[in-house]
Parts: sequence; C-alpha cells; structure tokens
Amino acid sequence: MAEPFYVTTAISYPNGAPHIGHAYEAIAADAITRFQRQAGRDVRFQTGTDEHGLKMVQAARAAGQEVADYAAAMSAGFRAMCDRLNISYDRFIRTTAPDHHAATQELWRRMAANGDLYLDRYEGWYSVRDEAFYDEKELVGEGDDRRSPQGTPVEWTAEETWFFRLSRYQQPLLDLYAASPDFIRPDSRRNEVARFVEGGLSDLSVSRTSFDWGVPVPDSPGHVMYVWVDALANYLSGTGWPGDAPERRFWPPDLHLIGKDIVRFHAVYWPAFLMSAGIDLPRSVFGHGFLLHRGEKMSKSIGNVVDPLALADAFGVDALRYFLLREVSFGQDGSYSADAIVTRVNAELANAFGNLVQRTLSFIAKNLDGVLPTPGKVDDADGVLIEEVLVACAGLRAAFGDLLLSQGIEGWLRGVFACNAYIDTAAPWALRKTDLERMHAVLGTLVRAIRLLAIAILPVVPGAAGRVLDQLGAEGRDHAAMDDEGWYARQAASGFRLTAPTPVFPRLELPVEVAA
Repeated sequence: MAEPFYVTTAISYPNGAPHIGHAYEAIAADAITRFQRQAGRDVRFQTGTDEHGLKMVQAARAAGQEVADYAAAMSAGFRAMCDRLNISYDRFIRTTAPDHHAATQELWRRMAANGDLYLDRYEGWYSVRDEAFYDEKELVGEGDDRRSPQGTPVEWTAEETWFFRLSRYQQPLLDLYAASPDFIRPDSRRNEVARFVEGGLSDLSVSRTSFDWGVPVPDSPGHVMYVWVDALANYLSGTGWPGDAPERRFWPPDLHLIGKDIVRFHAVYWPAFLMSAGIDLPRSVFGHGFLLHRGEKMSKSIGNVVDPLALADAFGVDALRYFLLREVSFGQDGSYSADAIVTRVNAELANAFGNLVQRTLSFIAKNLDGVLPTPGKVDDADGVLIEEVLVACAGLRAAFGDLLLSQGIEGWLRGVFACNAYIDTAAPWALRKTDLERMHAVLGTLVRAIRLLAIAILPVVPGAAGRVLDQLGAEGRDHAAMDDEGWYARQAASGFRLTAPTPVFPRLELPVEVAA
C-alpha cells in the first residue's frame, strides 16, 4: 500500500464571504496534494469551515437569521469557492457535523482524564474577532483603545470557565521544537513561537457560558467549548477518530497549512492538547504569509477586499492558480493586483509555454496530418534539450517536496525557456523545405519535452496542463510517467494522431471592472 500523506488547511471562519486569502491557502494546499499524489503517496486532503463561536452568533443576528441556517449558507459559499478553484479535497468538514462533535468531546474527556482541566473563573481580555484570549502583557494601546497583537479590539470578559493546564506543557513544547526543527516552518515562525513559549505560558480558558452555539462540554451543563478546541479537533475528527475508520491510517498529519496569524493556536495549543490526550503529534505546521493587494493588507474599510471568484471569472482558474503560486515566495507575504496577474501569466504561460505548445502541435497537425514525427535525423542538441527539461522538472519536484513552490515553478520555467530557444534555433518551419528528416527529429524532441513539462506543472494548473496531455494522448501523469522513456515510441507506433489544437493558455486582457 502507498505511503499515507495527510494535509490540511485551516478551516475557514464563515462569518463573511471567502476572500483571496482563503483561496490562496486552498490553492497552495491543493498543489501540494496533487504533487504528492503524483509521487505515488496515498493522500488525504481536508479543508472546511469552523462554524461555532461568538462571531457566528453575532453575524447571524446581524443578518436576521438563525445561526444554524446562517452557518450552513455561509459554509456552502466556501465549498463553492473550493469547487470553482479546482480544489481536490477528500473531505470538506463542517464543525457542526455530529461525528465532529463526538470526536471533540472525546478529546475533552481524555484531557480531563489526564488531570489537565479544572473549573475556575476567568477574568481577562478577549478578542471576539480573533476568538482568542490575551494576557495584559500582549496588548498594545491603553484604556479603551487596547488592542490584541493582531490589532483587533479586545473586551474584558468575566465568567465561569474550564481551564486547560497549558502552563504544564511549557517545557515539553520547548523540547518538541528543539528535537523537531521542522515541526514549525518556516524558521521565522518557529523562532517567534519559541520566544512566546519561553516567556511563560498561562493556563488557557477553554469553555464559555455567555452563548450556547458550540460543542457542549461533557457533563458540564451550560458550558460550550472554546472555539479553538473545537476547531483544532477537526483534524482528528476528519480521520474518523476515535473510531476505527479506514481514514485513521492518515494520522498523524504530515502538514497543517495555515496562515501566519494562527500559528500560535496550531503550534502551542494544539500539540499541548494532543500531548495531554496521549495522541501522536502532527509532523509539521507551516505558517504561510499574508496576501496583500498592491502591497496593502486587505480591509473592508479600505475597500480592497477582492472576491476570488471574480478573479477566477476574469482571468481563468488556472491563470489565477499559477500567478499566486509563482508570484509569492511561499511562507512570506506577497502582493497581487489585476495588472500583475496579466503581466505574469502572459509572459510565462501564454507567451512561453502556451506558445511553445501551440506552434509545435499546430505545425504537426498541419504539416504531418497529425501523425507523430518519426525519429528522423538525431542531433546532439536533441539530447541536450531533453536533459535540460528533465533537470528543470526534477528541480520542480525537489522544490515542491520542500514546499518551495515559487522556486519550483521558476525551475520549471528554465525548461520552457530552453525549449523555446531550441525551436527558434532549429526552426522546423525552415527544415520543412530543406531537411525533412531533421524536421521530424526536432518536432519529436519537442513533443517529448512538452509532455514532460505538462506533467510536471499539473499540480499548479491541473485543467490547462491536463488539456495539453489530452492533446498528446498521454494518459500517464504521475512522476513514474515522467521516467518512462519509451512513451513516445509506443505512442507513435499506436497510430495516434494529433488534431488541430486550440490554445490552452490564451493571452489575458485587463478587464476594466477589475483593473483597480
């Protein structure tokens, strides 16, 4: 059986419509998922929505709806976004699901059995927007203008609550970070978390009594679980835990992919909960950066929040996917704009790879009636090109395996540029008049190279790259297929014929309505 690989996104809080940051995380996780599937791994990819907590109660009230109805409608919007962006999730989990409630309550019972939960009174600062408690020393500002480290408003909260003995896990967490440097990535996030934990951990309030929209605390009427206990448990419940479902084989997760603003919850609270419950820890938490609009953080007040589906409609799903993964150095903040999307996609997909595919396959369809070229007159340049393409594809594979997504695509582009230099130098259109055997060799070399490049870039642009491979009749699309040196000979011998291709990567124009 193939080796399991379990990847998750953070589950989105659906108190508003999806924005481009949600889309970016889903696209990145999907590209990693598709890459691991190509590598032959048995992959499970989970995303979904986190539907409990005070924010949802307030948003539903403002909308004049029952909170359950509001949560269902808003969650459907996030699922529609994933489907529109070609996100190949295995489960879209909702924290309102009965199996999730049962798993979360079992996690609570195991933490209680370990002596890590106690009832007391909480008085302190709480950010409704972050659904997070903060110590006085973490706040910025004074008086009524106190803010969380994220800049969100905080309010004084006083109520009876269950506490988790987070302070007990300070040293075990520091030991974890030291023993497993890749547990938190990139390095800058690990350093931030380690400094936070070294500064001392206070016990954490993990229940609320001021509202009832959440997972009930076992044997404690009136208490619902703090939303982060509930939310983090989705990674467990999504595998069928604590039952014996086949999906249990995926635990522990190989990768929790999250935004940098919620690293603390995943790299401090979550492993502490799991240690308390006696459950194996995730292998890695990766905190990616923010996606900025023209260098500014997105804000409703500024008016620069962009609907990702509007961008997908304007530019195409694959173009949007390519831009986000190519433009942003994964783990760092990145910026986007409509004109940047057009410039990047036209230069690299339309003009470089798309034009290479179109002129090669069109030439074969027109001049060879679609019949794949014969071996022809081989030249050293042919082998050199294939080697350059293989090296470029191997570079993408190595980079993606280390979550260096932008760098991997940059390496792949070197193979594309090598092909364009080769076709310009070899000039098959000129060889058609002077040397047909050499023309055949050049075209056959290009077909082989295009197939390799299309397979390599599939995780990034699955729709468009898949159509390139469809035009070539190339069914094998995993890493093993890239190592299949006999594919071309078999395909040519089968009598396969190319039909006149349609452009897979058309040039983009800047739509007036999204030009800003």
